Parts: sequence; structure tokens; C-alpha cells
Amino acid sequence: MIDTLVLRGSFPVAELAKQTPRQNMSKTISDATLKRQHLSDRLFRGTTRMFAFIVFALLVGIIISLLLGAWPALKAFGIKFFFAAEWNPVTDEFGALVPIFGTLATSAIALLIGVPVSFGIALFLTELSPKWLRRPLGIAVELLAGIPSIIYGMWGLFVFAPAFQEHIQPWLIDHLSEVPMLGFLFEGAPMGIGILTAGIILAIMVIPFIASVMRDVFEIVPPLLKESAYGLGATTWEVVRHVVLPYTKIGVVGGIMLGLGRALGETMAITFVIGNAHQFSTSLMMPGNSIASALANEFNEATSDLHVASLIELGLILFIITFIVLALSKLLLLQLAKREGKQT
Repeated sequence: MIDTLVLRGSFPVAELAKQTPRQNMSKTISDATLKRQHLSDRLFRGTTRMFAFIVFALLVGIIISLLLGAWPALKAFGIKFFFAAEWNPVTDEFGALVPIFGTLATSAIALLIGVPVSFGIALFLTELSPKWLRRPLGIAVELLAGIPSIIYGMWGLFVFAPAFQEHIQPWLIDHLSEVPMLGFLFEGAPMGIGILTAGIILAIMVIPFIASVMRDVFEIVPPLLKESAYGLGATTWEVVRHVVLPYTKIGVVGGIMLGLGRALGETMAITFVIGNAHQFSTSLMMPGNSIASALANEFNEATSDLHVASLIELGLILFIITFIVLALSKLLLLQLAKREGKQT
């Protein structure tokens, strides 16, 4: 084969034979260059590995600092701290039930409202919207995500809460307070602020994040798949249900988890509209509290060591809740990926 290549002139054996050994050595990579390249590669891998381990070091440092700061409260109250509703700085009696319930309730309300609305926005932008409206509407949704949370809180307190108290809460109390199994959620007087108001404000805040992620993942669906479904006579809803959602379900779940993470850690907007009351009530109309708002309101005013430790323990609980949510979402994504592999 080499003879054939030489005859065709495509393999310069004759030219290599004419070159001197020094010329051949100059064209080869020296040992020093190889060592330098190997050292640079090892240095690059070590640097990137160090950056990765910095994340773990910060995580471990945060956990240790929270545990050390919360140790007096953990020692004083133990497991009862999670189930006690009393919060009295005067007598140094503290319980996390009210903030935990407020955090979970407002986040659940935000997802119940935000996910369907975000899905509708993403579906309209990708499948139904005219081309001239698609870009301006998409930019408007992204601008909503850039509004500071304190602006949402001020708008919720001075604009939304009065209108909610006057027009919506009386109707909810009159028509839903007597419904079996659900009436206890709508008992009480219309005050404007409360857990339901905070959940609605949170829903407005997380909608841009979830809708943007859903829109981006819907747009990556190959047009050939959708056109084939339409060619077989499928409606728009059937295309979305049987083509778009199965193709993008991992991205959709990721967007929902992103919105949930934003809802769990929101501080300023919740502080304005939740009422900041350490009183446990199953009614969504009543004022409540959340972990983030309790930390924002009381940390600078805490005087006793036990009060400070209890607030730090609230931060530890919020960290644990967020970690559990992220771990469950990761497991869900792994299960979805395994199912896709089995189907394939």
C-alpha cells in the first residue's frame, strides 16, 4: 500500500529520505515541550477540581456554622421545637411550627397557581401566539422576573391587599367556608393580608421563572415531530400532550423546581403581606409567618442568646427543607430519565 501511495505521489517518502536527521528532529515535538504540556494539563485539572471542591467546602461550612449557632436552641428545646407554636422572646419559649407552616403553605399556594398559568403562557408563546406578538410578550414575561421582590411586596401591601380584602375575600368566606373538608381554610374575617395573600404574591413572582423555562424547553422540540402529529390529524392539545410534554418533561420539572426554590426562600415580599403573626391557624385568611420573614424581622432585634439560637435554627430548618426539595426533584428527574431509556 505504501508503494502505491509513493507511486501516486500522495506520500512524501522520497522527500523524507532527502531530509537530514537534524531537520527531522526539528519537526518532532521535544521532550521538554511534552513535559510542559503535561504539567499544564495537570495544573488545569487540579485548578478545576479545586473550584469544584470549594463548593462542597462552602456547603459544609454553612452547615457547621448553622449547627454551632443553633446548638443552644437544639439543646434547650430538642425535637419539640419543630412542633411548638409558641414564640415568646420575653419568656424564652420558642417553636418553629408557625414559620414552617407558613413557608410550606405559601409555597404550595404559589405552585398551585403559578404552574398552570406558566404552562398556559409557555404554550401560547410557542404554539398559538402570532409571530408579531411572540417576541414582545416574551420580553414582558422576562422583565417581570427582573422586578425586585420589595416592589412586589409594596404593591401587594398597598394595592393588591386592599382590593383583595374588599372584593375577593368576602366572596371566598361566604361561599367556601361552609364547604365540607375545605371550609376551615376560608374561615375568619377579611383582613387583606394573610397566608393566602402571600401565596398569591409568590405565585405572581414565580410565574416569570417557570414560564421562561417552559417556553425555552418547548421551543427545542423538533418541528418535524409536531408537524407529523398535525399531519395525522392531531389537535393542538393532543400535540402538546402526546408530543411536546413527553419530549420536554425533564425541563418542565426543572422549571417547576426552580420556581419552588424561589418561593421557599423569598423574604421581602412575604414580609410585607403575610402579617408576621406567630399565631397558628389553619385558615388561609389569617395572618401568619414564614421562616424567611421571621429571620428578617427579628434577627437584628434579638437580645438573648436563646432567641438568636432559635432564629439560627429556623435558618437551619429552611436549609433542610430546601435540601429535601432539591433532592426529591433530582430523584424525580433520574426516574424520568430511566423511564425514557426503557421506552427507547
